[in-house]
Amino acid sequence: MPGARGRQCHFKLTSRRKDGGRVVRKAITSIAGRAEPADQAVMKGIRIIAITVSVLASIGSVAFADEDTDALLVLAADVSYSVNAAKFNLQRVGYAKAITNRRVVHSMTSGVSGRIAACFFEWSGESWQDLVVDWTLIDSVDAAERFAYRILHAPRPFPERTSISAAINFALLQLSRSPFRSSRRIIDISGDGDNNAGPDVSLARDEAVLQGVTINGLVILSEDVREHTSPSGGLDQYYRRNVIGGVGSFVIVSHGLKSFEDSLSKKIIIEIARHGSP
Repeated sequence: MPGARGRQCHFKLTSRRKDGGRVVRKAITSIAGRAEPADQAVMKGIRIIAITVSVLASIGSVAFADEDTDALLVLAADVSYSVNAAKFNLQRVGYAKAITNRRVVHSMTSGVSGRIAACFFEWSGESWQDLVVDWTLIDSVDAAERFAYRILHAPRPFPERTSISAAINFALLQLSRSPFRSSRRIIDISGDGDNNAGPDVSLARDEAVLQGVTINGLVILSEDVREHTSPSGGLDQYYRRNVIGGVGSFVIVSHGLKSFEDSLSKKIIIEIARHGSP
């Protein structure tokens, strides 16, 4: 599949500790605020704990493999050249906070199966898609917090140009290899520019729709008025014409990354609830 290459996933798992929520919330606060040395020492200790219990956590996930879920959700985040270090930090934290938002967790766990399966990758150019968190069941607040922890502690991939088409192809590859099942398959793609590398994005979108996949978009607007980030008619209209597709597809606009968390939370709640029960 064109543009469907990517590095192997690289993440750490945490234990099901009763104070797991506090651990993740401390991690989010630490990263968002550019941690002081003392905080970094705490996070180093947390990482050691995470490595120690990774095998047990992995066993817990495998036990549910090949079971039905209420949705398969692929989260795809733009980390191309236009996403500088500050934006990258805000975006990572935004994803972590959105995934652990209580309303979002409620939407993920309120279906017939009481769980969804999700994975998260970051993308930029035609040949660079980085699977940060592999397929994981989210069936509780604890599971959502472990997912968020992995997002926060993965290294940043190298940025390239913006290939939305390659990101869609890579997302389709992840759906094809998911160990979980659902009749509802959703690609949730966020970005701050148009497709300027790789195949025609509308062709990739059309292929996904033919496979019964829904693609929803989260457009990140900025003050940058270059053609790439502000195409004719606006970036949100570009996404509506060329990127989204499938049953109930939609676009949500985030005015900069400061409102990213709220926009992403709203988006996940809508896309999980919109399709109804499987």
